[in-house]
Amino acid sequence: MTNTETDQGPTLATAIAAIRSKWKWVLILGIVYTFAGFVALGSVVAATVASVYIVGAMMILAGIVEIASAFQMKSWGQSILWVLLGALYVVGGFVAFQNPALAASILTLILGWSLLFSGFLRIFLATKMKDGSPWIWIVVSGIITVALGGMIIAQWPASGAFVLGIFLGVDLVFVGFGWIQMALALRKA
Repeated sequence: MTNTETDQGPTLATAIAAIRSKWKWVLILGIVYTFAGFVALGSVVAATVASVYIVGAMMILAGIVEIASAFQMKSWGQSILWVLLGALYVVGGFVAFQNPALAASILTLILGWSLLFSGFLRIFLATKMKDGSPWIWIVVSGIITVALGGMIIAQWPASGAFVLGIFLGVDLVFVGFGWIQMALALRKA
């Protein structure tokens, strides 16, 4: 090891060399992700419920940590607010478990409005870009995002049954393909 590696940690080349021998495990990970993505796309309602349960579990965990950290505050006024915020997270998590259809519907509506808003914001920001910059691609991205958000909102509340599952499935497929490509690149390197 050189002095630079010791002072700043391993270099990128060292990290790649360390994982190169594990390329088969990376390939297996990619295959599992891809398979899970196609399973989710084959049953988007079940995938939606699964994603709601994951969000619910994360909310409960975050709420518990929030409540625990509240007792580290110096002022009781701040502590009470952190406890209330943590309790809100915990309650929200339990609501997600008790009524996943309602939680999926609410999360889908929030997602639709977020996409709609961010799409319009992208289009607006693209109009402020300097000449010669690739502003047109930002506009195209904004239009697609607005259309997607609009479709989700237009089909709401029915879209709450399947949108999260589709997003989860597509994400898993693309992450899986990414890991597979990484494994193949590691094998060749």
